[in-house]
Amino acid sequence: MSAPKPEPIDPARLPDLARETMRNARFPVLATADGDQPRVRPVSPVRTDGFVVYVANLRQYGKTREIAANPKVELCYTDDGHNQVRITGVAEVLDDRVLLEEIWAASPLLRAYLGSIDNPALIIYRITPGRVRYMKEWALDYHEVPLT
Repeated sequence: MSAPKPEPIDPARLPDLARETMRNARFPVLATADGDQPRVRPVSPVRTDGFVVYVANLRQYGKTREIAANPKVELCYTDDGHNQVRITGVAEVLDDRVLLEEIWAASPLLRAYLGSIDNPALIIYRITPGRVRYMKEWALDYHEVPLT
């Protein structure tokens, strides 16, 4: 069997291809650092604005402590076609009340599980990208996706 030969990608299409992969991926994986030990776990974003991703969290989870100690994170989306998007960025606790209310209103799961937007266990992280990369299935080569 010969190695697959990926078709060339028009660089102008990279943002759209990356966003499509993100939409089609069920659960991205979030990577954090626990001291010198990497940690990964699937997450369910509660909002995505371009390549800025918002992730809900409960204060008692391990990633709360990990992100407080080192806010540098990476999200990896892989769709059913094995296309990948990797977002390398910084996570910060969202404190914009208007945006929190928009996320809360759009998320029946958050409302059912936590009961109140003021539940002290709730944290929403905003992950702001510093770098976004896209890889087409079996291409074995990442393409830099412009952030603008």
